[in-house]
Amino acid sequence: MREDGRETSRRDFTVSIDPSSIPSFGGQPDPEPTGSNGSVVIPDQDLVKQLLDQMELKYLVDDEGDLAAPWEDFRTYFMFRGEGDQQVFAVRTFYDRPYSVDDKPQLHEVVDDWNQRTLWPKVYTHTHDDGSVRLIGEAQMLIGLGVGLEHFVSSTVSWVRASIEFDKWVVETLGLAKDADTDTDGDDDGPTEV
Repeated sequence: MREDGRETSRRDFTVSIDPSSIPSFGGQPDPEPTGSNGSVVIPDQDLVKQLLDQMELKYLVDDEGDLAAPWEDFRTYFMFRGEGDQQVFAVRTFYDRPYSVDDKPQLHEVVDDWNQRTLWPKVYTHTHDDGSVRLIGEAQMLIGLGVGLEHFVSSTVSWVRASIEFDKWVVETLGLAKDADTDTDGDDDGPTEV
């Protein structure tokens, strides 16, 4: 409620992001504050774009209208699904490293270990039509009735950081760093394009 007794609408808030909630990616200084942190908002794609800009992360909008932030070995999507009070915001990461169906039992053990030890992202396997297996990580938040801006920002930032950490963890856990070093020793194909 506003001071004049009228209901507060989403348009009544100046949406801003608390810069103290944003990690320093690449050693850049934190952005300057731009407004109130105590707002309740229904997040939308523009808010996520503002957050990604402040995090200095490159992003694009895919053919389905979802935001995606690409890294070398994975892509993180920021998606809004559902309507009304059932609307959900999801951060879903698709890890590009392919595995075979024969690797699936070991992958299940690894992702079960991750899922038991961490809150997010929850990771699962997906088998494609060609028989390759990929890992997908996901975290979700119900946003249809509104969410505290500070909570939304800190959760989204934490989910992005955890997605990056999972990629490092799975490489270390499965010993893939050694494999990559061994593969590149005799490979003169040049740098990998991102």
